[in-house]
Amino acid sequence: MLIPDYGWLSIVPPLLAIVLALLLRQVIPALLAGVWVGAIILNGNPFIAFLRVGDTYLVDSLANKDHATIILFSMILGGMIGVLSRSGATTALVDSVSSRITNRRNGQVASAAMGLIVFFDDYANTLLVGNTMRPLTDKLRISRQKLAYIIDSTAAPVATIAVISTWIGFEVGLIQDALVRISADSSAYVLFLRSLPYNFYPILTLFFVFGIAITGRDFGPMKKAEDLAYGKQADPVSESVKSRQPIKSMLAGVLPILVLVGATILGLLLDGMNKAGPGASLREVFSAADSFAVLMWSSLSSAIVAIALSKLFGLLTMDQAVEAWLEGAKKMLIAFVILILAWSIGAVCEDLGTAPFLVSAVGDELPSVLLPLVTFILAALVSFATGTSWGTMAILVPIIVPIAASMAGAIGIEGQLVPATVSSVLAGAVFGDHCSPISDTTILSSMAAGSDHIDHVRTQLPYAMTVAAVAVVTGYLPVGFGLSPWISLLIGCILLSLIIRFVGKKSY
Repeated sequence: MLIPDYGWLSIVPPLLAIVLALLLRQVIPALLAGVWVGAIILNGNPFIAFLRVGDTYLVDSLANKDHATIILFSMILGGMIGVLSRSGATTALVDSVSSRITNRRNGQVASAAMGLIVFFDDYANTLLVGNTMRPLTDKLRISRQKLAYIIDSTAAPVATIAVISTWIGFEVGLIQDALVRISADSSAYVLFLRSLPYNFYPILTLFFVFGIAITGRDFGPMKKAEDLAYGKQADPVSESVKSRQPIKSMLAGVLPILVLVGATILGLLLDGMNKAGPGASLREVFSAADSFAVLMWSSLSSAIVAIALSKLFGLLTMDQAVEAWLEGAKKMLIAFVILILAWSIGAVCEDLGTAPFLVSAVGDELPSVLLPLVTFILAALVSFATGTSWGTMAILVPIIVPIAASMAGAIGIEGQLVPATVSSVLAGAVFGDHCSPISDTTILSSMAAGSDHIDHVRTQLPYAMTVAAVAVVTGYLPVGFGLSPWISLLIGCILLSLIIRFVGKKSY
């Protein structure tokens, strides 16, 4: 495959979109401008480029099967949330939990804990945790920016280091292909497991999330958002409906959520078993499953259950239930537009060869001791510019693993360098994805939390940068010189604790 060579011009579209989004605080015009400028670079003529934006990039982004599934899954789930809200189920759930979660600290910890529990898929995690916890966090006067941060910073980090998840099959598959290229006989899954202690950014991010939640300390734009939320009296969202049948309403809220989670896990198992064949391990079963198809099954099932229970318990008429579903689905429209534009600029970056250019810009002459550090930074840059963590992994793993194995010499993949470098790719991709306003997971986190998208990016960025800096100083740099990853993680946790204690200020 011929790789395009547009040089530094290849980074102009994503860079322009990101800068405009942060300056204008309007992500849709910024993304559209980035796609158009990219099309101009590719086509030369601004008018022809405008036509290609409409008839190629936007259409192809929506026509992609996986993209369409994400939009339909989100729309169906949004409609289900609309039914739960109109029927009073959401309020009943909040009221029942409020007796146990009575303050902002507990609300944040509970939100983060839910992010750990729903470990099997980042999209399901984001939408389920955000829509479930938002009414409660509104009632506790926790800012929606903080909820979006908690969602975004637990979903992908948990999925990328979980022993079983929809991410693991993808990651292990990439590692396996790379090992085949270098004629290595080692198990890709074993190499993945060995790389887990070196996943400094995801692990330290989870530690930081709980540290912020437990201590009640914040800094930067997040501190201002929390202070503003704390000054509010009560959010009308949590008081919009008062049910006369609290027990039935609570059942009408709990059961669809249980169906969503249960159907997702069951679907992954059944679909994976069918595709992996008899005798497959649990990891192979989860790896073989079509997670996008399963999410469609589970969202449809939960929406049908929500509508049926609201009718069965006399909470809504069928007309009211359908109307509530449509209203919930309509609220997702802005997020869908942003997603389509984000996918479009990703396609532009692919046509321009943005990722290969960033990889080649690093150069071939690199000391082995710096490989984990440089790999982490490179993966972050590619992920930030393209808005995709999986795409970044797919680009870099086949390139980086052979380089690491070659630098490791006689020790090969049995030493520390290869697993450390593999984890640097995975972790750097997650970090860049967190920071990028054109990332689909960042967009979905804003949507699920009900936060302004740019506000989410602005408030999350200092936290993500802080954790990444600590991960670099205590992990990716010293591990290249042979430091144990467990010592790096311990030092990193201590350093983050000190930052929270002496830089953060209490918001409550």
